[in-house]
Amino acid sequence: MRVYVPLTLSGLAEAHSTGELGTGPLVAYAVTPALREWYRSDDIEELEYAALNRAALASLRLLAADPGATRRRVVVAADVSDGAVSAAPERGPDPAGLGEVRLAGSLRLAKVASVHVDSADAEAEVTAAAEALAAADGGDDGARFVVDGAEDHELLWYATQEIPNLVEPGH
Repeated sequence: MRVYVPLTLSGLAEAHSTGELGTGPLVAYAVTPALREWYRSDDIEELEYAALNRAALASLRLLAADPGATRRRVVVAADVSDGAVSAAPERGPDPAGLGEVRLAGSLRLAKVASVHVDSADAEAEVTAAAEALAAADGGDDGARFVVDGAEDHELLWYATQEIPNLVEPGH
């Protein structure tokens, strides 16, 4: 199963240093039955893109909680066995929880297929979106528009061999 793990650049740097993401359980996003039903699509690429976008929003939430983090969303894509993934607790009709799953343990960096990161050009919009997130969650339409502005930036694809270039300044 392909999972998408939300991170920040500092979280990616730590994973690069230790060789694994977190200690578990890890929150990730995947093509789940609820996500399939919500998007009503049979196109697996479209559904995986939706799961990637759910993880990008979760990365934005990590940025909102860490004002010192570089303002770029980061999502790591990895292939794991179906048995390593469990459904996340039900969050009812909350669209933010669509596709959310849990990985019981840490995820070895060697299992990572690719990394998806905002370009430097997105930092201003991502910063504004992180600051507006709480108001958007509270129903403020103007703040929701700001958050959606960050979503207009496509995450760039990086091979795992490029991780040092992403996390080590001047590398």
